[in-house]
Amino acid sequence: MTEPTAEPIASPGPLRRLYMWTMRQAQGRHAWASLGAVSFAESSFFPIPPDVMLLPMMLADRKRAFLLAGWCTLASVIGGIAGYAIGMFLFDSVGTWLVSLYGYEAKMEALRQQYAEYGAWIILIKGATPIPYKLITIASGIFHYPFGMFVLLSVITRAARFYILAVLIYLFGDPIREFVEKRLEWVMMAVAVAVVGGFVIAHYLL
Repeated sequence: MTEPTAEPIASPGPLRRLYMWTMRQAQGRHAWASLGAVSFAESSFFPIPPDVMLLPMMLADRKRAFLLAGWCTLASVIGGIAGYAIGMFLFDSVGTWLVSLYGYEAKMEALRQQYAEYGAWIILIKGATPIPYKLITIASGIFHYPFGMFVLLSVITRAARFYILAVLIYLFGDPIREFVEKRLEWVMMAVAVAVVGGFVIAHYLL
């Protein structure tokens, strides 16, 4: 009578391997520097939001969720200042190229009028949504929105976005981690849809 052979363990797919790698890096010596760099770049020119790194890092150590949210906020606001400077001082070169890259050059005049009436609300509301924040920071520089107010509003809207995530992870970290790991492919798809949707919303509604 032959003994039953053990079934081979299926190797994880590429998305799950990437998630496992990110979770390992979340506790690595360069994790915070990488998160800061992504947060900075996303506010000025980079298309991918920092949430793709922030969420795994918070899940890896939810006791540091609030510190991570603060770090992400700081880097994002500094990146926003860089985006503001691009709009104010480099619009004819870098700014024009970035606006054209995201397909927004035809709507600058309409956005100028919106800024004249609702500048503060544009920064506050759109800074906390999937709409690419770089479009807001560059536009704020282009239209010479008051710098001090821009920084203050940026701190408020970015902190709201990242600290809400920190509260959720701190309170419900284990169930969220289980949900993400069981349905990783769907979660990654939802993130991709949110990123693409942000650009679509920016193109048609801003």
